[in-house]
Amino acid sequence: MLKRLLFAAVAALFLVIQFNIGSVNAVEVDESIRTVKLNSQGDEIVLSLKQVKQGQRVFVDTCSYCHKAGLTKTNPNVNLGSTALAGAFPARDNVEGIVDYLKNPTTYDGEREIYEFHPNTTRSDLYPLMRNLTDEDLEAVAGHILIQPEIRGILWGGGKVYN
Repeated sequence: MLKRLLFAAVAALFLVIQFNIGSVNAVEVDESIRTVKLNSQGDEIVLSLKQVKQGQRVFVDTCSYCHKAGLTKTNPNVNLGSTALAGAFPARDNVEGIVDYLKNPTTYDGEREIYEFHPNTTRSDLYPLMRNLTDEDLEAVAGHILIQPEIRGILWGGGKVYN
């Protein structure tokens, strides 16, 4: 009986860890998931498997401290989910919009620049990890953010109810 209970506890722990990691091997991500909006005009691009892996690595290394599972630690009202990104001004639900934000962060309504608060490539003294990110890195991390709702569903940006 004790062995069964121990086995069940270990299996449950393993399952919980797997669900919370949220990583997906790029090989498992088919082309339909890797197809994301490029710009606000609605043009699309298909991320390469290399970009998917690179985006995940950059996001985990650089962004996940404040944006674990698509949440925003400093402002829980604004997450990285599709609806929130589309509602920003300018819209951030596309690769170019996210890259622009990472270079020139503004408030959600686009009214004020927030260089002094949000990490960006322009002022890398605030968050030195941004200093060495290339445009290729920024595009890959934008792609990572955009495919997560397809991969993780409501767990991405869903708030503490789901995470």
